[in-house]
Amino acid sequence: MKALRFCIAIGIVTCAMALSPIAHAQIAPAPPPAPVQDAAPKPPAQDTPPKVAPDTIAKGHEVLNQIVAGDFDKVEARFNATLKSSLPPGKLAENWKQLLGQTGGFKNVTSESASAAPNFQVATLVCEFERTTLDAVISFDADGALAGIRFRPHKDTTPWAAPAYAKPESFHEDPITVKFSHWELPGALTVPLGDGPFPLVVLVQGSGPHDEDETIGPNKPFKDLAWGLATHGIAVLRYTKRTARYGMKSVDEGALLTVDDEIVNDARAAVDLASKQPKIDPKRIFLLGHSEGGYIAPRIADGDPQFEGIILLAASERPIQKLIVDQIHYLATFPGVPPEMAQKQIAAVDEMVKQIESPDLKKTDKVRFLGADIPASYFLDLRGYDPVAIAAKLKIRILVLQGARDYQVTTEDYDLWKKGLAGHDNVTFKLYPDLNHLFVTGEGKSKPNEYDKAAHVSAETVTDIANWVQKGPAAK
Repeated sequence: MKALRFCIAIGIVTCAMALSPIAHAQIAPAPPPAPVQDAAPKPPAQDTPPKVAPDTIAKGHEVLNQIVAGDFDKVEARFNATLKSSLPPGKLAENWKQLLGQTGGFKNVTSESASAAPNFQVATLVCEFERTTLDAVISFDADGALAGIRFRPHKDTTPWAAPAYAKPESFHEDPITVKFSHWELPGALTVPLGDGPFPLVVLVQGSGPHDEDETIGPNKPFKDLAWGLATHGIAVLRYTKRTARYGMKSVDEGALLTVDDEIVNDARAAVDLASKQPKIDPKRIFLLGHSEGGYIAPRIADGDPQFEGIILLAASERPIQKLIVDQIHYLATFPGVPPEMAQKQIAAVDEMVKQIESPDLKKTDKVRFLGADIPASYFLDLRGYDPVAIAAKLKIRILVLQGARDYQVTTEDYDLWKKGLAGHDNVTFKLYPDLNHLFVTGEGKSKPNEYDKAAHVSAETVTDIANWVQKGPAAK
């Protein structure tokens, strides 16, 4: 079950980062954390807390500049005894090369800070790379020697603020719990003010253990959608994904993970719950799926009479392993990626695809998926699944939206949806030239570090969805 949590943590939305796992990447050991106090009486507090040395940030910059310049001998000369014993000569250069293979080339430091702990001074430098933004945490001991270097994903601490198109005074939001079997998923129901009844949209996240807002870095695209649509007079139900709430216990003991467990059963339970809420029109229930949520949306709606329509945002038409291959090749095109590192990752992904698509694969097997062993039952559940073919049989309304700058679910998938659903009067398509995978506006070649910057789902996307929902039912 440990492998299960890794599988559901990658997601199509965060797949670019998962392909090269840089979370807490450590190019040199960090000093050990302070021991945790037990229940014994606490010693008296220090009279004065440790003070930050005035040269801590400058020393951090010196170390980082030497690493970037390739002056690894100078950095190693600064090591304290502990670091020397754990990081032999040459290892620092090797680790930095591997890190660049994951992040792309180093660009610049965007901000800096310093802190102090007993016997340590710590400089934190926010570093922008070609494909992501990381915090370089550089530690010095009481003698001023280098004690540790590590890189961690940078988190924008800017609190989420309502987008300009949302009018909080026009709706109210209440907690709600989606239940399926013994699993209970906390969420929120956003309802416009007034008597109703209102149409309602249920939001389904992409793969990964997402919260109800589908939080990615400082961004909350599902909260943007909920507040934006409610401003337009449309109620929205969103909920925490089972894999975020229960992790390794998302399936019963001894059970084998399937897409029904991860997505389908809970989505249908959410729709059933939504249809019974006050002020909600049970004849105007819609399902909005983002990324893998859109990929699975036709399966969720198939045979369920509660839906008036489904909305597919950046919905993949191809299975996840195909998308990962494309993403690996895409990320390898960025400057600063060592060719041998790119080829190694491409070879590993090719081997993974062979295993997933092997005719000899059994449900009880494990698939080596991006460094973790995943139950083959998950991939077998999707084998032969054709979302376009299922969507083509549906009589309900379908809206397909895609950002042209999306490198994770690309216009290749969008074109496959258009081709497979051509001539279906119940289907509407729209391609946005300047939007990425989160439907956020940008320019140029899309990069993973876009997700590190606070932004909102575009107003145009919200308005287009609202207008489509309010058009009225399709002929059935």
